[in-house]
Amino acid sequence: MKNKENFLSIHSNQSYSLTINKSEFIGHAFYVESVDEAEKYISEIREKYKDATHNCFAYIIGVDKLIQKYSDDGEPSGTAGIPMLEVLRKKDLTNCLVISTRYFGGILLGAGGLVRAYTKSIVGVLEKSKIVRKELFYNLDIVLDYIFLGKIENILKNFDLKILNIEYLEKVKINLSVRKDKFERLKNIMINETSDNCIIKINEENYGSVFIE
Repeated sequence: MKNKENFLSIHSNQSYSLTINKSEFIGHAFYVESVDEAEKYISEIREKYKDATHNCFAYIIGVDKLIQKYSDDGEPSGTAGIPMLEVLRKKDLTNCLVISTRYFGGILLGAGGLVRAYTKSIVGVLEKSKIVRKELFYNLDIVLDYIFLGKIENILKNFDLKILNIEYLEKVKINLSVRKDKFERLKNIMINETSDNCIIKINEENYGSVFIE
């Protein structure tokens, strides 16, 4: 059964440019978690490239991929937005916005040529952005006595997590990020190794990237 908390998306926001028959196509890709966030990026690109001929877009949002929208922005119907959306669908991506900015070069590409050009601009930018699996991570603090520090540091070095900060106060406070599905195992280790003399506090949960290549 597929884990509803995990999904494929992009690791970083990127841009990618190519020229086809004197028309420049600039693909942009953004990681987004809401319609408001997607629309904000669309507005920013339209403002930044307001001298462009077209700023077409497509996005899919939500783990269940229920929110899907596209725009041809003046290009012939079906030649830009839908092909861009199809790239996202075929790659099984969500929480992803793609925009393709076109500067017309004076040579008509035809419907088929437009579909290929817009598709190529999005495939190119997604390659730069890196497709990853997004999984839920816990940001948490572990507070413990100094007598346990050496043992715990060795355990953490061999655990699949990221230590973000260590504070040496009256007690040691370790701030780290760990995948949600590994939290219970980590918690049990901490309790066993400190004879339950530690405090484990979850600060927040957020999505992080797990590279799949």
